[in-house]
Amino acid sequence: MTSPVSLSPAQAAARLAEFTVIDVRAPGEYASGHVPGALNVPLDRLPEAVHALKSAAARGSLLMVCASGVRSTRACDILAAADVEAVTLSGGTSAWEGEGRDLDHPSGARATWPMERQVRLAAGSLVVAGLLAGVRFPAARWISAGIGSGLVFSAVTNTCGMAAALSRLPYNRAPRSATSLDDTLHALQG
Repeated sequence: MTSPVSLSPAQAAARLAEFTVIDVRAPGEYASGHVPGALNVPLDRLPEAVHALKSAAARGSLLMVCASGVRSTRACDILAAADVEAVTLSGGTSAWEGEGRDLDHPSGARATWPMERQVRLAAGSLVVAGLLAGVRFPAARWISAGIGSGLVFSAVTNTCGMAAALSRLPYNRAPRSATSLDDTLHALQG
């Protein structure tokens, strides 16, 4: 499988009207600010959205977006396996905003940390806790070993089980006023 086409924020901004923009971050991340016009289809829900995304891709190009470009690249790979062409935003919303471009912020949405930062906090905290507990209970060091092994596996497979688990926490869910995935999928098939 080849790597998906990646556009810089400047390239994407120049062609933004040509794209159906899909943000694959967790709903809480999406609600804290997204590329203008982006629709939210979380990466873990992408398989159930393939049919709708195929319909949208038949009408125009798809631009996949996340916080840094990692999840959107993975989304492009998943879509390519289903014969759906998509491009990714290099550097994600971080690069978009870093170049001074505006993000849409839904009213009433609270800011959440990007998923990568949440994973670093959770993994680091568990490693430290395992080491500290290991002073009194040596077997507790296995917590640190397990987290370290999980991080290596995550890097090798370009997946992240911890991110998948964290995305299900209440603060990473969409606000009650947000558009549901079903409504988004209906709009994509439109």
